[in-house]
Amino acid sequence: MATYTSRTSAANTYAEQAFDLKGLDGISDGQIAEHLQLYAGYVKQVNLLNQELAAMLGRGQASGKSPAFAELTRRLGFEYNGMILHQYYFSNLRSAAEPQPPSTSGLAGALIRSFGSVEQWQADFRAIGEIRGVGWVILFQDPATDRLTNHWITLHQDGVPAGFKPLLVMDVWEHAFMRDYKATERFLRKAMAQGQMPTKLALKVYYRSITVLHIL
Repeated sequence: MATYTSRTSAANTYAEQAFDLKGLDGISDGQIAEHLQLYAGYVKQVNLLNQELAAMLGRGQASGKSPAFAELTRRLGFEYNGMILHQYYFSNLRSAAEPQPPSTSGLAGALIRSFGSVEQWQADFRAIGEIRGVGWVILFQDPATDRLTNHWITLHQDGVPAGFKPLLVMDVWEHAFMRDYKATERFLRKAMAQGQMPTKLALKVYYRSITVLHIL
């Protein structure tokens, strides 16, 4: 887990999370290794930006009129979400997972209530994954209504519904598949169909209870 201290006294410091992702079907170990290196870059950039912003604050240079302060602050949102979404994504990846939740599970019930059927949810999720552009496809839970909805997130930070809880995160930036599949995103849909991508949170739902996510 990330560790941090107060921004007012020192810059936040995040540590890379470790993921055991060898032997996945449809995604090579080499692809994963390259992707983890890119993730490490996001962690590094978040720490550097927090350090610089804390230093500017300490020097009395924190000002909305400062182009440097404004740009670093905007950049932090991109780098931070890049770090966090990759952590969710890597937590998705699991070999020999079930392609669908059990029909009697709370998650299946929540998907049926929100989409009409699990198959309808899958069709919608995959269709969003086919959108041209760089970004993410995420299944969210609305904590106010418990409704589940799929969303396209541009880059890392544009389009995230405030306060929603991510349950399933799919990276559709080219760096997620270029080594193995060149210029196609089809492998992601294939991997999902084979059950490769339950999230860390959704995995608990698959095999335990949806109450973990306060949906029932």
